[in-house]
Amino acid sequence: MTLKNKSEEIEPYLNGRCIFLVGMMGSGKTTVGRILSSALGYSFFDSDTLVEQATGVTSVAEIFNLHGEGFFRDNETEVLRKLSLMHRLVVSTGGGAVIRSINWKYMQKGISVWLDVPLEALARRIAAVGTKSRPLLHQESGDAYTKTVRRLSTLLEERSEAYANANARVSLENIAAKLGYRDVCNLTPAVIAIEALIQIESFLKK
Repeated sequence: MTLKNKSEEIEPYLNGRCIFLVGMMGSGKTTVGRILSSALGYSFFDSDTLVEQATGVTSVAEIFNLHGEGFFRDNETEVLRKLSLMHRLVVSTGGGAVIRSINWKYMQKGISVWLDVPLEALARRIAAVGTKSRPLLHQESGDAYTKTVRRLSTLLEERSEAYANANARVSLENIAAKLGYRDVCNLTPAVIAIEALIQIESFLKK
């Protein structure tokens, strides 16, 4: 109910603008994005999936293997360009989409929201499902959790300033503190989606 009420409250202020979710791999952009799109009556797109469809390659990991990261990034930029011309979409972007300034030019036509998840929580999530589908992770040696933490720390250092460009920030640590949870992994995607709407609203009403 809270989700529905909040989405109805901010929908008129959105004017059909797209919402672009940014954040590290494993931060829940796709899950939260689907919930948001359903609450707002928007369509949902995952930019990685659109790149896979455009290139005819079945996974991002395979695109990296076959063509390299530059090829993937060029296709990602083209996907974001096309999406930026549309309305009433929630878009889950790839973790590295923020590193190209041209991508920000397209995302700023809508509203960008950073899902800020603590490193340890990301590493636990990713290690639990395995790193095979994560092309930037699985070259590391060591056990899944350790190598994930190591690589994510480097990626976050490279990207955190870029993520901070987003119009709104959803901090899972803040939500957990507000609700009295010790572990952000106990937060439901719906609760995170509600916080996203609250942060979008405060951006829209500035």
